[in-house]
Amino acid sequence: MASHGARGRSGGRPTLEEVAARAGVGRGTVSRVINGSPRVSDATRAAVEAAVAELGYVPNTAARALAANRTDAIALVVPEPETRFFAEPYFSDMLKGVGTALSETEMQLLLIFAGSDRERRRLAQYLAAHRVDGVLLVSVHADDPLPDLLAQLEIPAVISGPRSSAETLPSVDSDNYGGARQAVEHLLSGGRRQIAHITGHLDVYGAQRRIDGYREALSDAGHEADEALIEAGDFTEEGGRRAMAALLERRPTLDAVFAASDVTAAGARQALREAGRRIPDDVALVGYDDSAIARHMEPPLTSVRQPIEEMGHSMIDLLLTEIADRRPSASRGLERRQMVLATELVPRSSS
Repeated sequence: MASHGARGRSGGRPTLEEVAARAGVGRGTVSRVINGSPRVSDATRAAVEAAVAELGYVPNTAARALAANRTDAIALVVPEPETRFFAEPYFSDMLKGVGTALSETEMQLLLIFAGSDRERRRLAQYLAAHRVDGVLLVSVHADDPLPDLLAQLEIPAVISGPRSSAETLPSVDSDNYGGARQAVEHLLSGGRRQIAHITGHLDVYGAQRRIDGYREALSDAGHEADEALIEAGDFTEEGGRRAMAALLERRPTLDAVFAASDVTAAGARQALREAGRRIPDDVALVGYDDSAIARHMEPPLTSVRQPIEEMGHSMIDLLLTEIADRRPSASRGLERRQMVLATELVPRSSS
């Protein structure tokens, strides 16, 4: 005999309304639970999930998506060349955090690269067709047109770090300013005085904030920043090697380097060794990210840990909230959220 819980009151397939009645909540609440929205309390979620199990309710995913003008898909857009994505641990850690959070929902994840003009044009056409419910933007540069395109199309979006202090889109970032201060204060406490900085891309707001933290940590300690000790990098290993070589040529007496990423620090280490400088005896070295590269370098690299996987998880939570709340963007502008997660210095043998 068929289980009573396998059929609704009508004797047919259980409905969303019947699940709502069994759980003692509204139809919209049941829909939010099924869609994985974070805007539901744990108690309510448990009640709805119990009702779903008792009634044997099976969501009609295709019909639900069609009726709600939904695709049940989220795009993770990386406006960088594929080579950089696979070379830098930051991106794989971000993808892991996003994927873990999204696995708790019924949403699919699309990974899209937009590092060239051709890829950007193709992406713009794809987004204009509203083939995804929301977009995560990772590694956004100040002049990137994608955030404005998403706003124009009214596609919910979250970016990994604001483009400026006046950012209008929801964003999740680490405390770049505070992390840089931690790195420089650590080097100062070890007696280093000629501390160089190899920056990231200067059109990335996070890289600008790291320069700010570097300069102000020196200033607060009574050591005004020497601009000749600052060299532009691009978060890559080769960029770190070139920047380090340029710094050594200008200031051969430098005794410490704060690099804007662990990958950059790996390039700097290569240039230091080619110049016959010992780490940390002659030059102390600190990176940023606390990636696997930091742990496996020789000597192991002191680095600023930013919670990259947690950032990815938070981006999904924020985006699902944006998707669940589809009021026109103008009416929710004052509710934009800018999340900043704490960093932590991890000392190792390089400093």
